[in-house]
Amino acid sequence: MNLRNVAIIAHVDHGKTTLVDRLLQQSGTFRTNERVAERAMDSNDLERERGITILSKATSVLWKDIRINIVDTPGHADFGGEVERILNMVDGVLVLVDAAEGPLPQTKFVVGKALKRGLKPIVVINKVDRSDARPTEVVNEVFDLFAALDATDEQLDFPILYGSAKEGWMAAKPEGPKDQGMAPLFDLVTRHVAPPIVEEGPLRLLATILEADPYLGRILTGRISSGAIKQNQNVKVLSREGKLVEQGRVTKLLAFRGLERTTIEEAFAGDIVAIAGLENANVSDTIAAPEVEAPIAAQPIDPPTLAMTFRVNDSPIAGTEGDKVTSRMIRDRLFREAEGNVGLRIGESSEKDAYEVAGRGELQLAILIETMRREGFEISVSRPKVVLSRDEKTGEHLEPIEEVVVDVDEEHSGIVVQKLSERRGDMMEMRPSGGGRLRLVFHVPTRGLLGYQSELLTDTRGTAVMNRLFHAYAPFKGEIPGRRNGVLISTDQGEAVAYALWNLEDRGPMIIEPGWKVYRGMIVGEHTRGNDLEVNVLKGKKLTNIRTTSKDEAVRLTPPIRMTLEKALAYIDDDELVEITPKSIRLRKKLLDPNERKREDKRRETAEV
Repeated sequence: MNLRNVAIIAHVDHGKTTLVDRLLQQSGTFRTNERVAERAMDSNDLERERGITILSKATSVLWKDIRINIVDTPGHADFGGEVERILNMVDGVLVLVDAAEGPLPQTKFVVGKALKRGLKPIVVINKVDRSDARPTEVVNEVFDLFAALDATDEQLDFPILYGSAKEGWMAAKPEGPKDQGMAPLFDLVTRHVAPPIVEEGPLRLLATILEADPYLGRILTGRISSGAIKQNQNVKVLSREGKLVEQGRVTKLLAFRGLERTTIEEAFAGDIVAIAGLENANVSDTIAAPEVEAPIAAQPIDPPTLAMTFRVNDSPIAGTEGDKVTSRMIRDRLFREAEGNVGLRIGESSEKDAYEVAGRGELQLAILIETMRREGFEISVSRPKVVLSRDEKTGEHLEPIEEVVVDVDEEHSGIVVQKLSERRGDMMEMRPSGGGRLRLVFHVPTRGLLGYQSELLTDTRGTAVMNRLFHAYAPFKGEIPGRRNGVLISTDQGEAVAYALWNLEDRGPMIIEPGWKVYRGMIVGEHTRGNDLEVNVLKGKKLTNIRTTSKDEAVRLTPPIRMTLEKALAYIDDDELVEITPKSIRLRKKLLDPNERKREDKRRETAEV
């Protein structure tokens, strides 16, 4: 069969998407005069800015009469479930490794899954043009990694290519030749990756990727395991357990041709196609001919581990910076997101005009919030809470535990061990990883990791790399100490004055700047003590006709704490919210009125007694 299905797997930022760009260009998919955006596969703005792939995407190129379907996969652990399902669609993997950094933990996670499925890897050492490249050592590290992951002898005998996706060449040696472009890689894929194995029998296709299209509705992508599929064909959908989900008709059958999805009349076993027309089918479901009774074995969707409440922004300056502020708009947007994102679960909240959104991790939820604010939404969100599960036999609460791998310089390892132990983490392994660095492996409750990323970078002067993935549910590990400091709360509405902020500096660091709009109940800084303190940030200097020394006239302010979205979500307490608009990120108390806050505190104290 003149068809090859291959996935590109690698750690975040090792060059997967750039490599796909070059493959598309050099296979003649683009015309020579056609302008194409760099990193064409990362189609949304956030993917481009953060330099990460969030959604899996498929493309295809034609090389010497052989069609190669290429799937670009996410490298971040929050989207790990996506990677596992992708591997069911392909017959080979390109393991892309940075020539300087070597294989990092996320590479281990994805490669481990690929080796277990029996896929034979091709190792591509990318970025050999870097000044600190060390391709030979990196190949040895890759071999050691494969061996540690119980690779078979056949998998350990992997072919290797070296090159630079950025410069557009690959070769059998690190030094080149560079004049053959990507041809050596194309030829190796067609030789080394087996054609798809086709089963006998009627149509069966496992849905692997789900997306929502404004014109076609739900679109499911997957590989045809057996039989053929035609446009307008009647099909039925079976869940992983074999229950009937729905019966329907394939209204559109799409195949990947370069970056475009083209309508086709018929597709055969082995090919990767997209289907529109089904209303309830989901990822991990089997789309089959009406006579089929048994589903294809599938990977379950990872359970959500974090939940947060999205609510209408009811601050005094709501609606001044965004144009989508109503409860109905927020509800429609969230449910639309859930249609195309299987990792999210949306539900009504017990609070008025609020919705509970559960996802796989902080990054996934932060990306949803960032996307919504760019679309003009104004929302308030609560502190993320862990989604607990219950043991059916004992009835006790279970919480999600994550495997955390930290690569850190030896001198900073002590503080990492101390901080993760405080967060109820258990150290499982500590070993040298070369170059004066240690690799630490912990099992830590998801609760304990909220906000730890920025703290880790501060503690290790930006040298540590942390990767995490869902490990298991385990009995509740007990309380984890939260923020020890109180906050400074504005008593009035207006614009912050430099003189007032300067006078409050001994009370604690600020998180706002002069000229910022503030309102009653908004958090303007961190108190040096454990209690909250109400302060006036609008109070200007009383003017008199008495001259002062020049040093008194120039107010020099300490730079404020910069609150990014992720930092703000981790910083707030249970009685606080993050207000998010297209222009600003503000912290505030849930109850803006100080008298209401006092009443709530008394009510809580009474309930605890």
